[in-house]
Amino acid sequence: MTLTNWAGNTAFRARDVHHPTSLDELQRLVAASPQVRALGSGHSFNDVADTTGDLVILDRMPDAVEIDSAAAQVRVPARTTYARLAPIVHEAGFALANMASLPHISVAGSVATGTHGSGDTVQGLAAAVASLDLVTADGSLLTLSRGDADFPGAVVALGALGVVTSLTLDLIPAFEVRQYVREGLTVDALADFDEIMSSGYSVSLFTDWRDTRVWLKRTEELTSPGWYGTRPADAPRHPLPTMPADSCTLQLGVPGPWHERLPHFRPDFEPSGAGDELQSELIVPREHAVKALRELYTIGDRIRPVLQISEVRTIAADDLWLSPFRGRDSVGIHFTWVKDPAGVRPVLELVEETLAPFDPRPHWGKLFTRWPSCPDRFRSLARRLDPAGKFANDFTRILLGE
Repeated sequence: MTLTNWAGNTAFRARDVHHPTSLDELQRLVAASPQVRALGSGHSFNDVADTTGDLVILDRMPDAVEIDSAAAQVRVPARTTYARLAPIVHEAGFALANMASLPHISVAGSVATGTHGSGDTVQGLAAAVASLDLVTADGSLLTLSRGDADFPGAVVALGALGVVTSLTLDLIPAFEVRQYVREGLTVDALADFDEIMSSGYSVSLFTDWRDTRVWLKRTEELTSPGWYGTRPADAPRHPLPTMPADSCTLQLGVPGPWHERLPHFRPDFEPSGAGDELQSELIVPREHAVKALRELYTIGDRIRPVLQISEVRTIAADDLWLSPFRGRDSVGIHFTWVKDPAGVRPVLELVEETLAPFDPRPHWGKLFTRWPSCPDRFRSLARRLDPAGKFANDFTRILLGE
């Protein structure tokens, strides 16, 4: 049976697939292999994890989660999903500062590709990493921590430096969130974009570039009945208007734990379209957001035939070398496409062309055709830690210019 990614649009070409059961076994495997990559939960929509060599999946490695309450940190095996991690953290009285839409994804894979949630003051998931352990090309274990010179290059690293085995994440005190869905946001409301996106702990706009709904996640009750000219949803909603809301986290302003509100989807249901989709996301500087969104509305008629839904989110800046949010507060413009690669590609190219004046960066785990430049310091780090290109693949060779 062919191994594919979650969406089924990428078939992995590995000659062998390995499931090591211990760190020692993984180290020996990496040291002996001329070409190796690690695969997480498979939720990337491109070939970032592909290889023609050995593919390692850490699903049989030890999975103990260790909380250091005094330091407000948690040590997490790379294989751990946010769905497994979040309740453990919450039970100890802590929270993660943010979560992505899907709790089903693995921590290591999410961090390595620059995945994020939403929130004006909240950074991407990788910014929570305080240290990480990775098996390098010779099979040795390297630990890098915040403050180390190479650390900002090793967090969002696309698997190009080694196989990450565990990460230590910062925690904050546990908190409650209320989730509201507001309908009928007009294009004219873009004039209030900054105020709208700062109206909650986490805010998402879902749009088909004609009709727009707002997913508003607040730590306090919303008391404005006519909030920015919208009306409250009269029942739970799915981001895709034609889908039932059973798989979505609880809405209608009912307070609940952070990990049961910040993701859009519940961990006990198949997420989103259950793989029947393709995804892209382009991230623009916050100061260009309104102009960029207005330009996309002008090509909405071209986008809609291959679009399921778009989502607009805000992300605070970080200092990680390959992060899409490096050095700038950002707005992520996400596209969930129909599963038609040939039909989607020309529209994606049109979107990229439309956004080109606004200096977009792609989400590393999704579809894109225009490659950003690679920082020289990351290129140097990759060559120093992996001089023979053991962890290289077609994806990283393009990025590194090899």
